[in-house]
Amino acid sequence: MKQTLESRIGYHFRRGELLETALTHSSCANERHAPGTESYERLEFLGDSVLGLVTAEYLFAQTPALPEGRMTRLRAELVCENSLHRTALALGLGEHLRLGRGEELTGGRERVSILADVVEAIIAAIYLDGGMDEAKRFIMAHVLSGAEIGAEHAVADYKTALQELVQRKGEVAIRYELVGESGPDHNKTFSFSVSVDGETVGEGSGRTKKEAEQMAARCALERLEA
Repeated sequence: MKQTLESRIGYHFRRGELLETALTHSSCANERHAPGTESYERLEFLGDSVLGLVTAEYLFAQTPALPEGRMTRLRAELVCENSLHRTALALGLGEHLRLGRGEELTGGRERVSILADVVEAIIAAIYLDGGMDEAKRFIMAHVLSGAEIGAEHAVADYKTALQELVQRKGEVAIRYELVGESGPDHNKTFSFSVSVDGETVGEGSGRTKKEAEQMAARCALERLEA
């Protein structure tokens, strides 16, 4: 199993325990109570920073005409949860996860947030095992390989775009509010509204709260820019 995954990743670990930790969810670590059994959470923290740096460097080199704000939004899009989830699916990471019994029974292997987090943890594991060059090679091959970069690239970080739009009009308060949720625990749909200075300007739904907030912000942008 380890050799199969390493083949997909395109990197062979000298310290196999790093890869094992990157695939270990907190539910598994908590159930085992075994010395040395760690979850991927610390690796995820480090991997997020490594991914952000590599992506920023890539955008800086590829988009010399874009301003800082536009590059910030592009970076957010390229490393968002949905993008990392697609990477995880392409690599088949779900079948290699180490989960606790409860997380296993509630669909943890298919959960978008978990799979996205594991991609960041693997980036950190590669970085610690082989250095920045190897981590960058993985990111370029599996996260940024299909990136379409250009001045006309669609905005995906709608929350940032909405914030910038309303701030042009002066000091305003933006608030996102959960207005509903449906479905079983492992497959919920969340609905959010967004208000500007107390007035509701958009609503949206998604599989995660972050996605639902983005969809609400998109709806608000379409309304305010019409």
